[in-house]
Amino acid sequence: MLLTMPTGVVEGTQLTVMPFRDDAVVGTLSVPALVQLVPSPRTEEDPRKLKTASGLVRRHAELRATVQRTLKSSQKGKNVRPYAEYIAAGLKGELGAAWSTPPITLWHAGPLAAISDELVPGSGLRTLTIAPGTMVVAIDGETQAAAWHDLYDDPEPYGLTYPELARVRLPFELYVDLAPADARQIFYDRNVRGVVVAKNLAMSMDQRDFGTRLAHRVADSVKVDIDGQPVPFGRLVNASKRQTSAGDREVVTLSALRALVVTAIYGRSGLTRSAESVHEDELPAGTRPEEVEGFVVPLLARLISECFPDFASRSALTAPAVLAGVGIAAHHTTPWSEAASRIGPEDLDRLLGGIRWEREAAYWDGVAAKTGASGRLNFSGGVKDSGGRVADAILYPATEAGRRIRGL
Repeated sequence: MLLTMPTGVVEGTQLTVMPFRDDAVVGTLSVPALVQLVPSPRTEEDPRKLKTASGLVRRHAELRATVQRTLKSSQKGKNVRPYAEYIAAGLKGELGAAWSTPPITLWHAGPLAAISDELVPGSGLRTLTIAPGTMVVAIDGETQAAAWHDLYDDPEPYGLTYPELARVRLPFELYVDLAPADARQIFYDRNVRGVVVAKNLAMSMDQRDFGTRLAHRVADSVKVDIDGQPVPFGRLVNASKRQTSAGDREVVTLSALRALVVTAIYGRSGLTRSAESVHEDELPAGTRPEEVEGFVVPLLARLISECFPDFASRSALTAPAVLAGVGIAAHHTTPWSEAASRIGPEDLDRLLGGIRWEREAAYWDGVAAKTGASGRLNFSGGVKDSGGRVADAILYPATEAGRRIRGL
Protein backbone atom coordinates (compact mmCIF):
# COMPACT_ATOMS: atom_id res chain seq x y z
CA MET A 1 0.00 0.00 0.00
CA LEU A 2 1.33 3.42 -0.97
CA LEU A 3 0.38 6.55 0.96
CA THR A 4 -0.34 9.61 -1.13
CA MET A 5 1.29 12.83 0.04
CA PRO A 6 -0.80 15.90 0.85
CA THR A 7 -0.86 18.61 -1.78
CA GLY A 8 -1.26 22.36 -1.50
CA VAL A 9 -0.26 22.48 2.16
CA VAL A 10 2.77 24.59 3.10
CA GLU A 11 3.90 24.58 6.71
CA GLY A 12 5.64 27.48 8.36
CA THR A 13 5.12 30.89 9.98
CA GLN A 14 2.28 32.82 8.41
CA LEU A 15 2.26 36.61 8.39
CA THR A 16 -0.33 39.05 7.08
CA VAL A 17 1.45 41.66 5.01
CA MET A 18 1.06 44.53 2.57
CA PRO A 19 3.52 44.64 -0.39
CA PHE A 20 5.04 48.06 -1.11
CA ARG A 21 7.29 46.94 -3.96
CA ASP A 22 7.68 43.66 -5.83
CA ASP A 23 10.29 42.30 -3.42
CA ALA A 24 9.27 43.87 -0.10
CA VAL A 25 6.32 43.89 2.30
CA VAL A 26 5.32 45.54 5.58
CA GLY A 27 3.30 44.14 8.44
CA THR A 28 3.31 43.27 12.12
CA LEU A 29 4.32 40.12 13.96
CA SER A 30 4.32 38.87 17.53
CA VAL A 31 7.36 38.78 19.81
CA PRO A 32 7.37 34.93 19.83
CA ALA A 33 7.35 34.98 16.01
CA LEU A 34 10.27 37.43 15.93
CA VAL A 35 12.48 35.44 18.30
CA GLN A 36 11.65 32.26 16.38
CA LEU A 37 12.42 33.73 12.95
CA VAL A 38 15.51 35.76 13.93
CA PRO A 39 18.00 33.98 16.22
CA SER A 40 19.59 35.95 19.05
CA PRO A 41 22.63 37.93 17.87
CA ARG A 42 24.23 37.30 21.27
CA THR A 43 24.07 33.54 20.75
CA GLU A 44 25.49 33.83 17.25
CA GLU A 45 28.49 35.78 18.55
CA ASP A 46 29.22 33.46 21.48
CA PRO A 47 31.80 30.86 20.32
CA ARG A 48 30.87 28.45 23.12
CA LYS A 49 27.15 28.55 22.40
CA LEU A 50 27.72 28.45 18.67
CA LYS A 51 29.84 25.32 19.00
CA THR A 52 26.89 23.37 20.39
CA ALA A 53 24.22 25.14 18.32
CA SER A 54 22.37 23.47 15.47
CA GLY A 55 23.73 23.61 11.97
CA LEU A 56 20.89 25.95 11.05
CA VAL A 57 21.96 28.49 13.68
CA ARG A 58 25.60 28.25 12.60
CA ARG A 59 24.67 28.83 8.95
CA HIS A 60 22.48 31.75 10.01
CA ALA A 61 25.40 33.24 11.97
CA GLU A 62 27.61 33.04 8.89
CA LEU A 63 24.98 34.77 6.75
CA ARG A 64 24.34 37.44 9.39
CA ALA A 65 28.03 38.25 9.57
CA THR A 66 27.97 39.29 5.91
CA VAL A 67 25.46 42.09 6.50
CA GLN A 68 25.71 43.14 10.17
CA ARG A 69 28.05 44.68 12.71
CA THR A 70 29.02 42.76 15.82
CA LEU A 71 27.35 43.39 19.15
CA LYS A 72 30.23 42.19 21.28
CA SER A 73 32.55 44.89 22.66
CA SER A 74 30.72 47.68 20.81
CA GLN A 75 28.44 50.56 21.71
CA LYS A 76 25.72 48.73 19.82
CA GLY A 77 26.05 45.78 22.20
CA LYS A 78 26.15 48.02 25.27
CA ASN A 79 22.88 49.58 24.19
CA VAL A 80 20.90 46.31 24.18
CA ARG A 81 20.04 46.23 27.88
CA PRO A 82 19.09 49.94 28.11
CA TYR A 83 16.95 49.41 25.01
CA ALA A 84 15.24 46.42 26.67
CA GLU A 85 14.63 48.49 29.82
CA TYR A 86 13.15 51.29 27.71
CA ILE A 87 10.81 48.88 25.90
CA ALA A 88 9.77 47.30 29.21
CA ALA A 89 9.01 50.71 30.71
CA GLY A 90 6.88 51.53 27.68
CA LEU A 91 4.98 48.24 27.82
CA LYS A 92 4.26 48.74 31.52
CA GLY A 93 2.80 52.20 30.88
CA GLU A 94 5.53 54.07 32.71
CA LEU A 95 6.22 56.32 29.70
CA GLY A 96 2.62 57.03 28.78
CA ALA A 97 2.18 57.51 25.05
CA ALA A 98 5.63 59.14 24.67
CA TRP A 99 7.61 56.12 23.54
CA SER A 100 8.20 54.29 20.29
CA THR A 101 10.33 51.69 18.54
CA PRO A 102 10.95 51.80 14.78
CA PRO A 103 9.98 48.94 12.44
CA ILE A 104 12.60 46.19 12.24
CA THR A 105 13.99 45.64 8.75
CA LEU A 106 14.26 41.93 7.89
CA TRP A 107 15.90 40.13 4.98
CA HIS A 108 14.38 36.83 3.80
CA ALA A 109 17.35 35.16 2.10
CA GLY A 110 15.54 33.16 -0.56
CA PRO A 111 12.10 32.83 -2.15
CA LEU A 112 8.98 32.64 -0.01
CA ALA A 113 7.40 29.27 0.67
CA ALA A 114 4.02 30.67 -0.34
CA ILE A 115 2.06 33.89 -0.71
CA SER A 116 -1.71 34.11 -1.00
CA ASP A 117 -3.93 36.10 -3.27
CA GLU A 118 -5.40 39.31 -1.89
CA LEU A 119 -7.36 38.54 1.26
CA VAL A 120 -9.80 41.35 0.42
CA PRO A 121 -9.95 42.32 -3.25
CA GLY A 122 -8.34 45.69 -3.81
CA SER A 123 -6.79 45.85 -0.32
CA GLY A 124 -3.33 44.53 -1.18
CA LEU A 125 -3.32 42.44 2.00
CA ARG A 126 -1.86 38.96 1.62
CA THR A 127 -0.68 36.09 3.75
CA LEU A 128 2.87 34.89 3.24
CA THR A 129 4.43 31.75 4.65
CA ILE A 130 8.03 31.52 5.86
CA ALA A 131 9.11 27.89 5.81
CA PRO A 132 10.92 26.38 8.83
CA GLY A 133 14.67 26.73 8.53
CA THR A 134 14.52 29.79 6.28
CA MET A 135 17.24 32.36 6.85
CA VAL A 136 15.75 35.64 8.11
CA VAL A 137 18.24 38.34 9.17
CA ALA A 138 17.66 41.75 10.76
CA ILE A 139 19.59 44.17 8.56
CA ASP A 140 18.33 47.25 10.40
CA GLY A 141 16.99 47.39 13.94
CA GLU A 142 19.11 44.50 15.18
CA THR A 143 19.77 46.16 18.54
CA GLN A 144 16.02 46.28 19.06
CA ALA A 145 15.71 42.62 17.98
CA ALA A 146 18.40 41.69 20.52
CA ALA A 147 16.51 43.64 23.19
CA TRP A 148 13.32 41.69 22.43
CA HIS A 149 15.33 38.47 22.78
CA ASP A 150 16.54 39.61 26.21
CA LEU A 151 12.99 40.42 27.27
CA TYR A 152 11.56 37.14 26.01
CA ASP A 153 14.41 35.00 27.36
CA ASP A 154 13.78 36.24 30.91
CA PRO A 155 10.92 38.75 31.27
CA GLU A 156 10.68 38.67 35.07
CA PRO A 157 13.68 40.97 35.84
CA TYR A 158 12.04 43.57 33.59
CA GLY A 159 8.70 43.31 35.40
CA LEU A 160 6.99 41.56 32.48
CA THR A 161 5.43 38.15 31.82
CA TYR A 162 5.31 35.85 28.79
CA PRO A 163 1.55 36.44 28.26
CA GLU A 164 2.14 40.21 28.24
CA LEU A 165 4.92 39.89 25.67
CA ALA A 166 2.87 37.50 23.54
CA ARG A 167 0.21 40.19 23.06
CA VAL A 168 2.68 42.72 21.65
CA ARG A 169 2.68 43.39 17.90
CA LEU A 170 5.91 44.59 16.29
CA PRO A 171 6.02 46.50 13.00
CA PHE A 172 8.44 45.16 10.40
CA GLU A 173 9.42 45.42 6.77
CA LEU A 174 10.63 42.32 4.96
CA TYR A 175 12.82 42.20 1.85
CA VAL A 176 12.48 38.93 -0.01
CA ASP A 177 14.99 36.92 -2.04
CA LEU A 178 17.68 39.60 -2.21
CA ALA A 179 21.31 38.78 -2.91
CA PRO A 180 23.67 39.33 0.05
CA ALA A 181 25.23 42.28 -1.77
CA ASP A 182 21.81 43.97 -2.00
CA ALA A 183 21.14 43.32 1.69
CA ARG A 184 24.52 44.86 2.58
CA GLN A 185 23.67 47.89 0.48
CA ILE A 186 20.39 48.36 2.37
CA PHE A 187 22.34 48.14 5.64
CA TYR A 188 24.73 50.82 4.35
CA ASP A 189 21.96 53.10 3.09
CA ARG A 190 20.00 52.90 6.34
CA ASN A 191 23.02 53.59 8.52
CA VAL A 192 24.98 56.10 6.46
CA ARG A 193 22.68 58.07 4.18
CA GLY A 194 20.53 59.38 7.00
CA VAL A 195 21.89 62.49 8.72
CA VAL A 196 22.75 61.76 12.32
CA VAL A 197 20.97 64.15 14.69
CA ALA A 198 23.43 66.24 16.70
CA LYS A 199 23.38 65.07 20.29
CA ASN A 200 22.61 68.46 21.81
CA LEU A 201 19.72 68.94 19.36
CA ALA A 202 18.40 65.47 20.17
CA MET A 203 18.56 66.30 23.89
CA SER A 204 16.41 69.38 23.32
CA MET A 205 13.66 67.06 22.03
CA ASP A 206 13.67 64.79 25.09
CA GLN A 207 10.65 65.74 27.17
CA ARG A 208 11.66 63.35 29.95
CA ASP A 209 14.87 65.34 30.38
CA PHE A 210 14.73 67.74 33.35
CA GLY A 211 16.83 70.36 31.57
CA THR A 212 14.58 70.35 28.51
CA ARG A 213 11.42 70.63 30.60
CA LEU A 214 12.84 73.61 32.50
CA ALA A 215 13.94 75.28 29.25
CA HIS A 216 10.35 75.09 27.99
CA ARG A 217 9.03 76.46 31.30
CA VAL A 218 11.48 79.34 31.24
CA ALA A 219 10.50 80.19 27.66
CA ASP A 220 6.78 79.98 28.39
CA SER A 221 7.01 82.07 31.57
CA VAL A 222 8.36 85.17 29.79
CA LYS A 223 6.15 87.61 27.89
CA VAL A 224 7.90 89.93 25.45
CA ASP A 225 6.66 92.83 23.36
CA ILE A 226 6.46 92.23 19.62
CA ASP A 227 4.94 95.08 17.60
CA GLY A 228 3.07 96.26 20.66
CA GLN A 229 1.65 92.83 21.48
CA PRO A 230 2.67 90.63 24.44
CA VAL A 231 3.97 87.33 23.07
CA PRO A 232 5.30 84.28 24.95
CA PHE A 233 9.06 84.09 24.48
CA GLY A 234 8.54 80.40 23.67
CA ARG A 235 7.24 81.40 20.24
CA LEU A 236 10.66 82.83 19.48
CA VAL A 237 12.50 79.61 20.41
CA ASN A 238 13.32 77.21 17.56
CA ALA A 239 13.14 73.58 18.71
CA SER A 240 14.07 71.92 15.41
CA LYS A 241 17.40 73.48 14.35
CA ARG A 242 20.93 73.73 15.65
CA GLN A 243 21.06 77.42 14.83
CA THR A 244 18.66 80.07 13.64
CA SER A 245 19.01 81.87 10.33
CA ALA A 246 18.20 85.42 9.31
CA GLY A 247 14.87 84.40 7.79
CA ASP A 248 13.60 82.67 10.93
CA ARG A 249 11.08 84.32 13.20
CA GLU A 250 12.76 82.61 16.14
CA VAL A 251 15.78 84.30 17.74
CA VAL A 252 17.33 81.41 19.70
CA THR A 253 17.35 77.62 19.58
CA LEU A 254 15.92 75.37 22.27
CA SER A 255 19.27 73.56 22.58
CA ALA A 256 20.98 76.90 23.34
CA LEU A 257 18.30 77.78 25.89
CA ARG A 258 18.74 74.34 27.46
CA ALA A 259 22.49 75.02 27.77
CA LEU A 260 21.64 78.18 29.72
CA VAL A 261 19.35 76.19 32.04
CA VAL A 262 21.74 73.28 32.60
CA THR A 263 24.73 75.49 33.40
CA ALA A 264 22.58 77.61 35.73
CA ILE A 265 21.78 74.38 37.61
CA TYR A 266 25.25 72.82 37.68
CA GLY A 267 27.69 75.63 37.02
CA ARG A 268 30.81 74.63 35.07
CA SER A 269 30.03 70.93 35.29
CA GLY A 270 26.90 71.73 33.27
CA LEU A 271 29.10 72.22 30.19
CA THR A 272 29.60 68.48 29.90
CA ARG A 273 25.89 67.88 30.55
CA SER A 274 24.73 70.06 27.68
CA ALA A 275 24.55 66.94 25.47
CA GLU A 276 23.64 64.48 28.23
CA SER A 277 20.37 63.61 29.90
CA VAL A 278 19.58 65.37 33.17
CA HIS A 279 17.62 63.17 35.56
CA GLU A 280 15.92 64.45 38.69
CA ASP A 281 17.94 62.08 40.89
CA GLU A 282 21.18 63.61 39.53
CA LEU A 283 20.55 67.20 40.58
CA PRO A 284 23.08 68.96 42.85
CA ALA A 285 23.45 67.38 46.26
CA GLY A 286 20.86 68.45 48.79
CA THR A 287 18.42 69.88 46.24
CA ARG A 288 14.95 68.77 45.23
CA PRO A 289 13.53 69.12 41.70
CA GLU A 290 10.83 71.54 42.84
CA GLU A 291 13.46 73.68 44.64
CA VAL A 292 15.67 73.84 41.55
CA GLU A 293 12.73 74.68 39.31
CA GLY A 294 11.39 77.26 41.75
CA PHE A 295 14.69 79.17 41.75
CA VAL A 296 16.03 78.69 38.21
CA VAL A 297 12.86 79.42 36.22
CA PRO A 298 12.18 82.91 37.64
CA LEU A 299 15.91 83.72 37.68
CA LEU A 300 16.35 83.00 33.98
CA ALA A 301 12.94 84.39 33.05
CA ARG A 302 13.95 87.73 34.57
CA LEU A 303 17.30 87.61 32.77
CA ILE A 304 15.66 86.96 29.39
CA SER A 305 13.06 89.64 29.96
CA GLU A 306 15.66 92.28 30.84
CA CYS A 307 17.95 91.28 27.97
CA PHE A 308 15.22 90.74 25.37
CA PRO A 309 16.41 93.55 23.05
CA ASP A 310 19.72 91.68 22.76
CA PHE A 311 17.87 88.44 22.00
CA ALA A 312 15.65 90.18 19.45
CA SER A 313 18.68 91.58 17.62
CA ARG A 314 20.23 88.07 17.48
CA SER A 315 23.28 89.41 19.27
CA ALA A 316 26.14 87.33 20.64
CA LEU A 317 23.90 86.56 23.61
CA THR A 318 21.93 84.06 21.50
CA ALA A 319 25.01 81.92 20.75
CA PRO A 320 24.95 78.60 22.68
CA ALA A 321 28.44 79.05 24.18
CA VAL A 322 27.60 82.58 25.33
CA LEU A 323 24.35 81.46 26.94
CA ALA A 324 26.23 78.64 28.65
CA GLY A 325 28.71 81.16 30.06
CA VAL A 326 25.83 83.34 31.27
CA GLY A 327 24.31 80.26 32.88
CA ILE A 328 27.54 79.54 34.78
CA ALA A 329 27.54 83.11 36.07
CA ALA A 330 23.87 82.78 37.05
CA HIS A 331 24.67 79.55 38.90
CA HIS A 332 26.66 81.57 41.44
CA THR A 333 23.39 83.15 42.63
CA THR A 334 21.77 79.80 43.45
CA PRO A 335 21.50 78.70 47.11
CA TRP A 336 23.24 75.41 46.29
CA SER A 337 26.32 77.03 44.72
CA GLU A 338 29.60 77.16 46.69
CA ALA A 339 29.27 79.71 49.48
CA ALA A 340 32.74 81.15 48.88
CA SER A 341 31.89 82.24 45.34
CA ARG A 342 28.19 82.97 45.78
CA ILE A 343 26.89 86.32 44.53
CA GLY A 344 23.56 88.12 44.74
CA PRO A 345 21.16 88.93 41.89
CA GLU A 346 22.31 92.55 41.90
CA ASP A 347 25.91 91.38 41.44
CA LEU A 348 24.87 89.30 38.42
CA ASP A 349 23.06 92.31 36.96
CA ARG A 350 26.20 94.41 37.43
CA LEU A 351 28.41 91.78 35.76
CA LEU A 352 26.10 91.47 32.76
CA GLY A 353 25.21 95.13 32.51
CA GLY A 354 28.41 96.41 30.94
CA ILE A 355 28.86 93.65 28.32
CA ARG A 356 28.84 94.55 24.63
CA TRP A 357 26.61 91.92 23.05
CA GLU A 358 27.11 93.09 19.47
CA ARG A 359 28.51 90.39 17.19
CA GLU A 360 31.81 92.15 16.63
CA ALA A 361 35.33 90.74 16.65
CA ALA A 362 36.54 93.53 18.92
CA TYR A 363 34.45 92.02 21.74
CA TRP A 364 34.13 88.30 21.07
CA ASP A 365 37.06 87.12 18.95
CA GLY A 366 39.01 84.59 20.99
CA VAL A 367 36.35 84.42 23.70
CA ALA A 368 33.29 82.83 22.09
CA ALA A 369 34.07 83.23 18.40
CA LYS A 370 36.83 83.19 15.81
CA THR A 371 37.45 85.53 12.91
CA GLY A 372 37.79 83.62 9.64
CA ALA A 373 39.97 84.40 6.66
CA SER A 374 37.14 86.42 5.15
CA GLY A 375 36.99 88.59 8.27
CA ARG A 376 33.63 87.22 9.30
CA LEU A 377 33.10 86.38 12.97
CA ASN A 378 32.10 82.77 13.52
CA PHE A 379 30.27 81.67 16.69
CA SER A 380 30.16 78.00 15.69
CA GLY A 381 32.37 76.89 18.60
CA GLY A 382 30.52 74.51 20.90
CA VAL A 383 29.33 74.95 24.45
CA LYS A 384 32.16 72.81 25.82
CA ASP A 385 34.76 74.66 23.76
CA SER A 386 33.91 78.24 24.64
CA GLY A 387 31.39 78.26 27.50
CA GLY A 388 34.07 78.28 30.18
CA ARG A 389 35.95 81.19 28.58
CA VAL A 390 32.75 83.21 28.36
CA ALA A 391 31.99 82.51 32.03
CA ASP A 392 35.48 83.66 33.08
CA ALA A 393 35.10 86.84 31.04
CA ILE A 394 31.76 87.58 32.68
CA LEU A 395 32.80 86.78 36.25
CA TYR A 396 36.23 88.43 36.15
CA PRO A 397 35.93 91.87 34.52
CA ALA A 398 39.54 92.78 35.21
CA THR A 399 40.96 90.01 33.01
CA GLU A 400 41.88 90.60 29.37
CA ALA A 401 38.81 88.68 28.18
CA GLY A 402 36.62 90.44 30.74
CA ARG A 403 37.77 93.83 29.51
CA ARG A 404 37.41 92.74 25.87
CA ILE A 405 33.73 91.78 26.08
CA ARG A 406 33.05 95.09 27.86
CA GLY A 407 34.79 97.10 25.13
CA LEU A 408 37.48 98.40 27.51
